[in-house]
Amino acid sequence: MEINAVFEGGGVKGIALAGAVEATERAGFTFRRVAGTSSGSIIASLLAAGYDGEAMSRIIRETPFTSFLKRGALYNTAIVGPAVRVLVKKGLYSGQALESWIRGILLKKGIVTFSDLPRGKLSVIASDITNGRIARLPDDLELYGISPGSFEVAKAVRMSCSIPYFFDPVMLRLAGVAAKGRTFAGQFVYIVDGGLLSNFPLWLFDEKQDGFKSPERRTPTVGYQLIGKPQPQPHRITGPFSMLQAMVGTMLSAHDERYIETDKFARTVKIPTLGISTTQFHISPEQSEAVYMAGLTAGEDFFKNWRPPQPSHPYARTNSHPGSKV
Repeated sequence: MEINAVFEGGGVKGIALAGAVEATERAGFTFRRVAGTSSGSIIASLLAAGYDGEAMSRIIRETPFTSFLKRGALYNTAIVGPAVRVLVKKGLYSGQALESWIRGILLKKGIVTFSDLPRGKLSVIASDITNGRIARLPDDLELYGISPGSFEVAKAVRMSCSIPYFFDPVMLRLAGVAAKGRTFAGQFVYIVDGGLLSNFPLWLFDEKQDGFKSPERRTPTVGYQLIGKPQPQPHRITGPFSMLQAMVGTMLSAHDERYIETDKFARTVKIPTLGISTTQFHISPEQSEAVYMAGLTAGEDFFKNWRPPQPSHPYARTNSHPGSKV
């Protein structure tokens, strides 16, 4: 049976999402439309390109996530270098290494731009901090005078993964009518991590689907959410730069916690992340394996009890999931 899927963002914790995908496929479900924020957009893009959960598992096991943390020698100078880079580039790391990584993986499936995918197959959530709005890619690219089909999927994923101050924001230049009458400087907008505005866009596929309004004609949507607070890490603040790091870390943690507290959807696979933090890129192979298996187990538990929604109750379950109230 087909489902639509929405994957929450969570940086390195997204490893667990791949495990949940594998469990979903083992339960006999396939993915029709997929969407994600931040690391969730990586999983969604790989699914849209044709990778299955088992293939994702291999990719993740072979990827040293520290390889994403690249910056020029000038900015590696102790203490001063990183601070200067944030002031000049607006991020500790460029994000280019992450973009190149996902581009190479997608290219193996013949995917470069959104036109290489079925229309509506993939939605990537990013945050336009220049205009203060959610950017749903590729559809919203028209607002910037950019052809949605010609835009690179890897670039969209990088935009969605650009954690503020950790990775550089991505700049888009307005074109055509969107740029008309603007100064040169006014033609650029800054795009950052989608989690800033919508970390778990479960609403994305709740609108009219494929021209059908009646619930019985809709493809059910399942959300994949990362739960569990990371181990408390006190921040030693010695100056403006360390204070900035503490602020960003607190923001990310509080953001995740808010979603955990407010999420009441019975259509959500809740995946424990075993205390791993969003920016823990130095995760050990053992921790990576444990988080992946947590996702696999959570997915298996969910699909043992979940049944497709009934027309009268579009998002209800026919059987209760352990620990939930229906």
